Amino acid sequence: MTSYLHGHHEPVLRSHRSRTAENSAAYLLPHLDAGQRLLDIGSGPGTITCDLAERVGGIVAVEIDEQALGLTLDEARRRGVTNLTGRVGDVHRLPFPDASFDVVHAHMVLQHVGDPVAALREMARVARPGGVVAARDSDYGMFTWTPASPGIQEWLELYHRLAVDAGGEPDAGRFYPQWAAEAGLREVSFSASTWCYSSVEDRRWWGESWAARVLTPTFVRRAAARGVGEAELQRLADGWREWSAAPHGLFLVPSVELLARV
Repeated sequence: MTSYLHGHHEPVLRSHRSRTAENSAAYLLPHLDAGQRLLDIGSGPGTITCDLAERVGGIVAVEIDEQALGLTLDEARRRGVTNLTGRVGDVHRLPFPDASFDVVHAHMVLQHVGDPVAALREMARVARPGGVVAARDSDYGMFTWTPASPGIQEWLELYHRLAVDAGGEPDAGRFYPQWAAEAGLREVSFSASTWCYSSVEDRRWWGESWAARVLTPTFVRRAAARGVGEAELQRLADGWREWSAAPHGLFLVPSVELLARV
């Protein structure tokens, strides 16, 4: 595994808890039914996981360590989800026998792993014949915003460097066709969807979210290894806030979706 660039700090969790099955896994929902067993890899704070649990017979959440898994289980308890269990595991070596699940899902995970092709092979291995492998990842290189912001542009360039330093691929979405072919997946289709932050409230929330995230201890430590100090990070945070306060604007986060039958 790579070293997770974001960490599990509160500003990160606040952002990730805004993710739902509807806004982050809509491409998968038509393929779900109440008789299925689903594996959710990289479940994080569990909002998507718990939404999916409402649509299938049973769900297993996998996270890289007990702390991260605890976030998912806490959300399940809070929402009264009873058909969800958790396991600690590595997507490169999933702790399940072959053909264990009807659906295997990973949201914003492949961009953070050391070998996404091996991860896809493992996801296919634990899927039953005729089952579904589903993944969605953003492509940072395709992020678009207006009005122009030198601070956000500098943030994006720094984020790319830090993500690669951590062993990941921040532009993961564009590599899905290549990775799927190298993993030997068949009957694969690709789609795309975009988070759009355009209202005053949404832009303020998105801008404040990233302004806080660039100042979390994990991001500060990673940036320091690149020679970027806290004063410069504060300037990038200010850039996010200035952008979010503009009277008109939007921010687009495009993501690519993979759906394969095994």
